[in-house]
Amino acid sequence: MTGTLILVLSLSVFIGLSLGVLGGGGSILTVPILVYVAGFDAKEAIAASLFVVGVTSAVSVISHARGGRVMWRTGLIFGAAGMVGAFVGGLLGSRIPGQILLVAFALMMVATAIAMLRGRKKTGGDGTAEPVKHELPLGRVLLDGAVVGLVTGLVGAGGGFLVVPALALLGGLPMSVAVGTSLVVIAMKSFAGLAGYLTTVDLDWGLTLAVTAAAIVGTLIGSKLAGRIPEVALRKAFGWFVLAMGTFVLTQQAPADLRWVILGGVAALAVLGAVICWFFVRTCPIRTWIRGREHRNQGSGHAKHSTP
Repeated sequence: MTGTLILVLSLSVFIGLSLGVLGGGGSILTVPILVYVAGFDAKEAIAASLFVVGVTSAVSVISHARGGRVMWRTGLIFGAAGMVGAFVGGLLGSRIPGQILLVAFALMMVATAIAMLRGRKKTGGDGTAEPVKHELPLGRVLLDGAVVGLVTGLVGAGGGFLVVPALALLGGLPMSVAVGTSLVVIAMKSFAGLAGYLTTVDLDWGLTLAVTAAAIVGTLIGSKLAGRIPEVALRKAFGWFVLAMGTFVLTQQAPADLRWVILGGVAALAVLGAVICWFFVRTCPIRTWIRGREHRNQGSGHAKHSTP
């Protein structure tokens, strides 16, 4: 077994871990791993990622279902609508240049990450409404499923980084339930998108199956952790993760002399966002985090002084 293969399989464990914990991010990891580590071309990596993520999601959903974190009606209808869009997207994606697909993939990740970090608007009169576990309206599920499915098949993402926000931000489901339900949708749409790609793309099935097996190990671990992590922490972690991976893919597709410019621009935007948050946003999480640390430090200081 070569060092490259060992590295690919080791990284593949994180594919499943991401799916098990976050309900998405599988393709966000799979595509870069297969392109930049395993040496697949873009279209082969996208097609292989659909198989890996589809199988891994199907395995992961079992644990979530046992924990009561799957809305079956919503997931199956969303997935059925998404399968149509995913197959059409797979047919289109197999005929579009790989670099364009990867750039579109990265830009979509960045936009989704921003939406997740901003979070859901409060809907209660007192601003304290909590998400409720309920089945979503049929029309919304069909529309969202078809649109997300088309994007899924086109850029090769299993759709978790789109399905989870659709269920959590638009549908109002608790994050843990959105994660579990998204896995049903991802599995269905991934196989439909794969069918579209296989009309023109051949896969290295040996390596693809090995990556799938490693990802399944990761998803079994991730499913045990899901449901034990606070709602806000899970959503924020998802958002930062997607933002980091989107920035990485975007810089890799840019000309070499522009990569540092892009990274510098992203860093400048992050600093600007932090400044605006600090001075103009009353509920800025940065200020809340710093004050929380100061409060805990003061509390520990008082405890030390009061110790005889």
